[in-house]
Parts: sequence; C-alpha cells; structure tokens
Amino acid sequence: MDAFASVADEVAATTKKLEKRSILAAYLRDLPLEALPIAAVFLTGRPFPLSSEKTVNVGGALLREAALAVTGATPEEYEATYIPLGDGGDTIAALLASHPVPRSSLTLTQALRLFHDLAEAPTPTDRAQALREALAACRPPAAKYLVKIITGGMRIGVQESLVEEAIAEAFGRDLEAVRRANMLLGNVGRMAVLAHEDRLGQARLTLFRPLKFMLATAIDEPEDALKIGPQWLAEDKFDGMRCQVHSDGKQARLYSRTLDEITHQFPEIARAFSTCAAGTVCDGELIAHTGQELLGFAALSKRLGRKEPSEELMREIPVLFVAFDLLAADGQPLLQETLSARRDRLAQLLPLDRVRVSEGQTLTSAVDITGAFEQALARGNEGLVLKDPSSTYQPGKRGQAWLKLKRPLATLDVVVVAAEYGHGKPRGLLSDYTFAVRDGERLATVGKAYSGVTDREIAFLTEHFRQTAVKDLGRGLLVKPTIVLEVAFNGVQRSSRHQSGFALRFPRIKRLRLDKPVEEIDTRDRVQQLWEQQR
Repeated sequence: MDAFASVADEVAATTKKLEKRSILAAYLRDLPLEALPIAAVFLTGRPFPLSSEKTVNVGGALLREAALAVTGATPEEYEATYIPLGDGGDTIAALLASHPVPRSSLTLTQALRLFHDLAEAPTPTDRAQALREALAACRPPAAKYLVKIITGGMRIGVQESLVEEAIAEAFGRDLEAVRRANMLLGNVGRMAVLAHEDRLGQARLTLFRPLKFMLATAIDEPEDALKIGPQWLAEDKFDGMRCQVHSDGKQARLYSRTLDEITHQFPEIARAFSTCAAGTVCDGELIAHTGQELLGFAALSKRLGRKEPSEELMREIPVLFVAFDLLAADGQPLLQETLSARRDRLAQLLPLDRVRVSEGQTLTSAVDITGAFEQALARGNEGLVLKDPSSTYQPGKRGQAWLKLKRPLATLDVVVVAAEYGHGKPRGLLSDYTFAVRDGERLATVGKAYSGVTDREIAFLTEHFRQTAVKDLGRGLLVKPTIVLEVAFNGVQRSSRHQSGFALRFPRIKRLRLDKPVEEIDTRDRVQQLWEQQR
C-alpha cells in the first residue's frame, strides 16, 4: 500500500491527463501479476470491482472512532484536523503523522482481505476491530488511501476510463479492445490480467453479471437534436426505474442502474423473463401502472427496498417492464449491432406476460419532435428519448447517440451533503437537505430543500444519514454523499452563499433516486447552462 499511496500522490499532483496516464501505466506495468488486479480496482476508488455487490459497510462514525483509537487523538483534535481538510483519509493521515509510533504497512493483498472482512463482518463491533487493526499497521500515506478507498473518494483525478487507458499503454494493447473487455467483464482487475497476458479477446459476456447502462445526454430544444443528426428514433421517456434483465431460460435476474440485483423486489417480472430464450439480456424501464394508467415513480418507489413484496402490494401497484433494447440473444452480445437491428431482434421476445416493447417513431424535423414530445407529456410521461438508429450500445457512456428531451427547466439530479433537523412535525428528524452538483473533482452546493418527501422517506433518510454522518454540526449533520435526489425548481440565480456560485429558486424534491449512482449527478456546467438559457 505504501507504493500505491506514493503513486496516487504523484498522480494527484499533476493536472495533465497524459502525465497521469503515464504514471499509472508505469506503475501497473511493473506490478507482480497477483497484485495487478487489486491495484487496478483500487485506482478506480472502489474496494471491489463494479460487478461485485459487496459493500464494506463502514460509515463516518466508525471511521472516526477507529482513528481516535489508533492515533490516541482526542475528539477535539479530530474535529480541528478534519474541518480544514474535509476528508477522512487526509484526516487520519495527518493524525497518524502527529502521533508517530513505529509502523509497518499493509500489502495490497492484505488491504483487499480487510475489505472482504469488513463486508462479511456480522456486527459493527467486528468491523470496528478489523478497521482498527488495519489502520494500526499502516504508515500515514497508506492509511490515507485505505480510508479513501473505503469512502469511495480517491480525489486524485482518476476515473475508470483513465485506468483503462493506462492499462492499454502499460501492456501495448488496443484501447478499444481494453474497453470492450472491461465492459463485458465488469471487472477492471480481471481485464488488466487479460491485457497483461494478451488474452483480451477471451473476455466473454457472462449472464447474471450486469453491464453498465448506456446513458442519454440532456437537450433543451428539438433543434438541438437536428444539429447532431438528421434522423432520430423517438421513444417516450417513462417516469419509472431503469432495469436490466438477464435470463438463462430457466431463471431471470433484474439489476438496477447501480448494478445492484433487485430480482426479489419484482418477482413477477423475473417470472415472466424466465420463460424467454436462454442467454437473453434486455434493457428497459420498470413502470407502475393500473390498466392503461401510468402511476409514476412515486407509486413505484413503494415497491423498492423490500425483501419480498406481499401479494397485496403487488396487486395494489402492478409493474410492467417496457423493453427498449436487446443487449444479448442466445448468449451472444449484440452491443456492436445497430439500434435498428437490436430492436428488430427485440420484437421477437414477445409475447411475454407483463413485458412490452417500447413504441418508437422515426422523426426528421423539429416540428415532428415537438409534436411527439407533447404527445408523450399528454400520456403522463416525462418527455422523449431520441436515439440514433445506427448507433451501437455504449455501456456507461453519455454521448450524443442518445438524447433526452424533458419538460422546460429540466430537473436536476443532485447529491445530499448535509442534513438538518426539522421543526414542528419533523422535529427530531433530519428533514432539511443541502445538496450539491459535481464540479470537476469536487462537489459544489447549489441549494437546500425540505418539501417533496414523505414521512416514511424522512424516517428512512434520518436513519441513513445518522449511519453515514462525517460530522455533527449540532443543528444537523455533514453526511457522506450517497443519496441522490431529483429536484425541481422555478429558476436559477447567482448566489455567493453556495459553492457552485448558483442557487436554485424554490427547489423541491421530486423524488429520491436510490437507483442512481452519485457519479451520474448533474454538473455545475449544466446549472450554468440553465442559468444562461433563462437569461
């Protein structure tokens, strides 16, 4: 971990992408084969590969307690150190340096073992003990990055795409072959080993290992689409939940946008897909409906987070899967085929109970796009998704092959960074949420909202934020950025109060986006774009 920390510091010290890539490539090239997959995953800021559902289950409170126990610092020292640094890893490194004792360090293999132990520990007490023992064995730089990986915030200017580029450079492999293998495996560590051994071509699509979802870029006017391409396949943008389904012809499993398995929450959809052809992978949207009436995400959210929905709940909120893409058929990936070809194959899925294929229409003018948009709104949907019929499926990419056109002054996806206790009815509960957008490598606050959440959601969020708090403010908590909200607002204005330089006017929470990872929240550039259009 000492060498890993040294390389991470070196990468963080430069803003030049090519220099970062070269540093990473040299490091990865010289690693022993057994350490290569571990380091590749750690460099993405995660303890486990993207395809893994394991979590370390360590919050800010547990990290703070471990730091105090290992360093001998007082709570007051911890607070005084944390406030200017604003990062748990940097804080513990500083405390270890100011309370020096002879230490060895952890190897990459031992660090990975720790993460598995944390994920599998039966109680918080067991996790606390494992964390204390690991931190006690670390020199300050290694401890810093051990904690940063646990909290998912490396903050060295490295995304998984840059790790892919570094692996390609390290072993002299074609970048597209590297990216394709990583996409199929969902494990940058395994892909790195294949690259090292010149076996990238052996990467295969594996059922029940979810792929990253292809994403759409927001546009504000129909004319924006025609500046990109002359012809678009238009589909309604549903107010539901993105879902990927894998089936081997006997059983089916469902995965959310965060690549978590959600089969148990929607057993009726899994049963429907269990009868389709083996080797099927389908992309689509889960929507709540009653007959011909769409119920919206608010209703669908009542089905989320349950170990097993009751028969009564499934009758009250029936769910339909709207399929709009086919990623594999008969076990063969279709990602490199055109959207038109994939949709032709998709039609062969029918008939399946509770499953239908999305309707699409080819549009070539702003007038036609506007008309289709208004019709989609009239049907109770959010707007349109416009897709290039000749495009391939690009997992995890938000390019210009897919565009989304939503209501004017589109909502923003933000992440909660602080929560305050409410007054009156929600007194004693964390019901006021300060939220942020992404601004490069940092998060920048842009507003605060309290309306739009139910009593049940407030209770859930209160418990979650207490578990993930990084600092007690007295009136509330600074929290680990894990909860994504979709917020609506009446306008954007300049503000010196918020780190982004902007404030949303009359923001209100439209819905919790528990299905959406923090990496996909909106950016400050998007906020500024809305402000300029408003002017």
